[in-house]
Amino acid sequence: MSEEPKGIRDGVEESKGDLRLILLLNAVLSAWFGWTVVWGLDRLGVTELNAVNVVGLSLLIFGITYLAVLR
Repeated sequence: MSEEPKGIRDGVEESKGDLRLILLLNAVLSAWFGWTVVWGLDRLGVTELNAVNVVGLSLLIFGITYLAVLR
């Protein structure tokens, strides 16, 4: 008759995902991880918890993750 139906594994292997969602998740998780690291360093007295430090580290993490995973 016809081909047998595809299973979950076939669907997952063929899916490339939506790039916008991947970038959004990368941005959110990078910001959260950046805030957590800067908060921990602030608790240790290494650096100060402020927006500049959090944004800077988050952008660094975002860039590294983007290059490692998407390129």
